[in-house]
Amino acid sequence: MRKSILLGLAIACAAVSQALAINRYNALSYTCPQAQALIQRERAVILRYPAERVRNMTLYDRFVSNSDSCDVGYYAYLSYIPTRGASVCPVYTCRPSTDFDDDIIIP
Repeated sequence: MRKSILLGLAIACAAVSQALAINRYNALSYTCPQAQALIQRERAVILRYPAERVRNMTLYDRFVSNSDSCDVGYYAYLSYIPTRGASVCPVYTCRPSTDFDDDIIIP
């Protein structure tokens, strides 16, 4: 009985981990419209891109199509990444709802 329960749990965990897989891409391989379309199509992707301030450093971040792709308590925040042919491409990333960078408190 215990073995069958453990086997069932292992199978369920394996199925869930595959469903939660997220694709990773190089932002410099896409133009800005292509990168935005990729994010819209997949709803959430991980993009790698070069750091602006540190030479030869690669950054990774999760970019989303809208706030529905963020966890509870997070929202889609406008961010920018470099892409092929454009040094600034507007995309969205998730940030906590309690993060008030502008010191504006919304009641």
